[in-house]
Amino acid sequence: MSVIPHLINGELVTENGRAVDVFNPSTGQAIHKLPLATRETIQSAIDAAKAAFPAWRNTPPAKRAQVMFRFKQLLEQNEARIAQLISEEHGKTLEDAAGELKRGIENVEFACAAPEILKGEYSRNVGPNIDAWSDFQPLGVVAGITPFNFPAMVPLWMYPLAIVCGNCFILKPSERDPSSTLLIAQLLLEAGLPKGVLSVVHGDKTAVDALIEAPEVKALSFVGSTPIAEYIYSEGTKRGKRVQALGGAKNHAVLMPDADLDNAISALMGAAYGSCGERCMAISVAVCVGDQVADALVAKLVPQIKALKIGAGTNCGLDMGPLVTGQARDKVSGYVEDGVAAGAKLVVDGRGLTVAGHEEGFFLGGCLFDNVTPEMRIYKEEIFGPVLCVVRVNSLEEAMQLINDHEYGNGTCIFTRDGEAARLFCDEIEVGMVGVNVPLPVPVAYHSFGGWKRSLFGDLHAYGPDGVRFYTRRKAITQRWPQRASHEASQFAFPSL
Repeated sequence: MSVIPHLINGELVTENGRAVDVFNPSTGQAIHKLPLATRETIQSAIDAAKAAFPAWRNTPPAKRAQVMFRFKQLLEQNEARIAQLISEEHGKTLEDAAGELKRGIENVEFACAAPEILKGEYSRNVGPNIDAWSDFQPLGVVAGITPFNFPAMVPLWMYPLAIVCGNCFILKPSERDPSSTLLIAQLLLEAGLPKGVLSVVHGDKTAVDALIEAPEVKALSFVGSTPIAEYIYSEGTKRGKRVQALGGAKNHAVLMPDADLDNAISALMGAAYGSCGERCMAISVAVCVGDQVADALVAKLVPQIKALKIGAGTNCGLDMGPLVTGQARDKVSGYVEDGVAAGAKLVVDGRGLTVAGHEEGFFLGGCLFDNVTPEMRIYKEEIFGPVLCVVRVNSLEEAMQLINDHEYGNGTCIFTRDGEAARLFCDEIEVGMVGVNVPLPVPVAYHSFGGWKRSLFGDLHAYGPDGVRFYTRRKAITQRWPQRASHEASQFAFPSL
């Protein structure tokens, strides 16, 4: 069984000590050993980043961008290899893995605009012979902690932008599917990134706490569950760090009586069951305005859910692969049991699914609940699996109140032909990312990604313009060159024009 190394100061590093298995979820078999970094290993990555920072921050933004242009080309050339690694360790289909990578590459493209996005502001003659300007300067050593569900895309939300802003970055990816993340980092080194500017360290809470506690680490980016997001935000900010921690979600889709139901159902199928529902933007609740809409929706969903093509993610032409671990499958099955016990109607039960030739894989079929109510656990909590809950309401206002009352506010959408209803929904809904007839309203790379309420801890969203602000600090400079022939008396009042 191969060992997956750390990448520190441009070198692959292995260590003896604590380690975990990395599984192929389609077979249920361990395929790699992953060493868990000690505090000493984390510190070596920090030291390398600190040493590399002075030269990198003084590298012109245009030269940093050239590295990103080469990096983008290498990512595109290695798409099939990266998608294979994602599928082998995460379980998502090859097509889904390739789509994830493409969305990550969009963020590299945005980072290629470093000379433009890092331009400061300049004002001449703000006072007599006085000019003023501001520029964006890097923070220093920054770190990112990323989840299993997007091992390529989410790290690419973080370090390309942090690096072109002049920072040095330490990445701690998920220990469940680290191989694609490591390969992508190696491609960035191949593109010409200097040693020490990016390191990849594998680990668990020990590694996370080491990054939080290290005074050299000036900022932390995190994507994952809300309890861990809140922990990292609390522990990081009390140490004076800048923290951006994206947490959990419970995303609702509202279906109005005038919705194009067939198109809405096609959208819901992908949004609810794509990647086995292991997405923070997955739609897990369909809020139907009126029983007629709900009855029609359920009737049309049932045959499509039962017809889902499920198998080993590395096979082509599938709709779903397995869940990432056996524990994840069992947890989702537990939610299904809980929903039945609470009185929800289980219309489609995906439990007990086996795939021929992959009997030990972590598979679960699509599940559908009807008559779900807000007090049920399956409604309140993030399931993170292929489970869609149908909730029935009598009006758009009732649907919106339901969403606004929920503790999460990551993503939502409305399906309607009514512009007035869509405008009201967009204006009044208390959610960070909203779609109109778009089920997964993930912003493009030149906007920013982030939710509201307990879906985001911190003031700035991920990537895009907010990402630039997060990874830089503004310095304002006011400069005066008095004329040689003039002499002014001292001023003791506060200066003004």
